[in-house]
Amino acid sequence: MNHWSKQLKEKLDTRTARVSIVGMGYVGLSLAVELAKAGLTVRGIDLDLERVNLLNRGETYLVDVSADTLAPLVAAGTLSATTSFEDAESADAIVICVPTPLRKGKEPDISFILSAVENLLPRLRQGQLMVLESTTFPGTTEEVVQPRIESLGRVIGDDYFLAFSPERVDPGNKRFTTANIPKVVGGVTAECTELAAALYSHVTSSVFRATSPRVAETAKLLENTFRSVNIALANELALACRKIGVDPWEVIDAAATKPFGFMPFYPGPGIGGHCIPVDPLYLSWKIRLTGYEAQFIGLADQINRNMPEHVVTLVSDALNERAKALRGSSVLVMGITYKADVNDIRESPALEIVEMLMKKGARVSYADPFTPQLALDGHKLAAVTPTPEALAAADCVLILTNHSSFDYAAIADRASLVVDTRNALKRYRGSKKSIVTL
Repeated sequence: MNHWSKQLKEKLDTRTARVSIVGMGYVGLSLAVELAKAGLTVRGIDLDLERVNLLNRGETYLVDVSADTLAPLVAAGTLSATTSFEDAESADAIVICVPTPLRKGKEPDISFILSAVENLLPRLRQGQLMVLESTTFPGTTEEVVQPRIESLGRVIGDDYFLAFSPERVDPGNKRFTTANIPKVVGGVTAECTELAAALYSHVTSSVFRATSPRVAETAKLLENTFRSVNIALANELALACRKIGVDPWEVIDAAATKPFGFMPFYPGPGIGGHCIPVDPLYLSWKIRLTGYEAQFIGLADQINRNMPEHVVTLVSDALNERAKALRGSSVLVMGITYKADVNDIRESPALEIVEMLMKKGARVSYADPFTPQLALDGHKLAAVTPTPEALAAADCVLILTNHSSFDYAAIADRASLVVDTRNALKRYRGSKKSIVTL
């Protein structure tokens, strides 16, 4: 260890290090809370002034971070937020947790990473550690971020330290959280890896040291490609089972009794969130640059992205069987967020489904306790309360997100027709012919 690494390691070990986290969304805020709880001083940097003001008042905007947890940290001065990058100059460690979406052509968009790095460059100093957590294509840390830092005359592994550690936040998951999910870290040098591991050891007791940032970057993409492919298999199973008159959920439950060699995945109206619809395409894009086409990834993406259209067809066919046209029929959509009990609509298949229904002339309303307002294709919608009267008045009730607060007994009892894409009405299907599933 040289002077700079020894100094930083001591600060990390004694919890006297100051940490700046760029991006205070699900990933950044969850990490900030855990580091602050461990006793480190954390400053969040976010361009959203409303979000910054909420944090500095100890108020939360995420379902996974309670005000009871956040407020004491803010009051103690161990956690605060700002819109200014100036704070990064006094930080010992900088963690970048910004979004990495796709461009319209399904190519990686790392503009948020580039913007963060460019804003940080004038504030960087010797002896700092920078960790990129944003999911991105293999090579980003060493091919994109490292040259920019080295342009300042810094020597990575000597007087500046750089690593990648993929985020593993699962919104709404009460069992696995930032505090108990193992972390993977891959530094540009072995010294970088050890310093990053020292930082994350305050968050979790399990740190896997990868031999390079490229390995850590690829591991993250594999995790969500695995999920995408298996969800696609479950969705294709649902389509196939519909043809042969078999219940796909019962098939999966039966297969899941096998204690080895099988992991259950379930069909749904499509894929959503900030990871599964995006990450596999980051991997396939990078692979394509070598001249190889990752066909399996592309096929899974195609199957998953076709599910919203399949759901709209189910609604249309179900109404048609009851001598009603989709155009002019009232459809009450239950759930807009991409998964149950979270306030995140990013890439939610419900958005595409609602748009398709409206374009086909359906009169769409929606209920979602986490999404009070919705703007789609020039239309502004406000959430309605799914009262028994509202359920009975709808020509079709369409369950897209199985929020725990929904009264499924009332839906089964009062709705004249239900299209259930989440198997939420499993217990009622035996006695109700008005329930249509995937």
